[in-house]
Amino acid sequence: MSLLSRIGIIVAAVLLIGSTFVPIWQIDLNAPQYPEGLTLKIYTDTLGGNVDIINGLNHYIGMKTLHTKDFIEFSVLKYIIYFFAGFSLLVAFVGNKKILYTLFSLFVLFGVVAMIDFWRWEYNYGHDLDPHAAIIVPGMAYQPPLIGFKQLLNFGAYSVPDTGGWLFVISGVLMLLVVIKELKFSKNENK
Repeated sequence: MSLLSRIGIIVAAVLLIGSTFVPIWQIDLNAPQYPEGLTLKIYTDTLGGNVDIINGLNHYIGMKTLHTKDFIEFSVLKYIIYFFAGFSLLVAFVGNKKILYTLFSLFVLFGVVAMIDFWRWEYNYGHDLDPHAAIIVPGMAYQPPLIGFKQLLNFGAYSVPDTGGWLFVISGVLMLLVVIKELKFSKNENK
């Protein structure tokens, strides 16, 4: 691997470590009765933002309350990210292209699995409603969007990556650019 590729992988590792100190995702809720909006911040190991207010509102429509301890993901996610940061540093130190390709493949696989898990989490919370809730709208589910906007009764829900999520994405893009560069370099060497 070239020096530039190694530096790119080191930067990706640093960004991954940084992603564990800031929120990775956020869900913003806007409604006329909350003009300032409500925010759910999702970190690698906890929930933040207006969790108590959101839990109070969710109670009326029969959604389960949100608690960090209810998600196994919060006990392992930070360590998975540290694993990828460490693996990235190993790749940069060793400079082996096959290990680089393994790192990138596992990183993409992890990203896909994480998004599927997040969608499943949102689906379960939005569909598994208490049948004895104070407010029941027949046929209504309250699953927030995976990414983007969705109207949920009088609340507009926006679901987007937060700072840590963007650091994670940039890390993946850097890895992809290094993989492309090294593949092109390998092809030019073989000519």
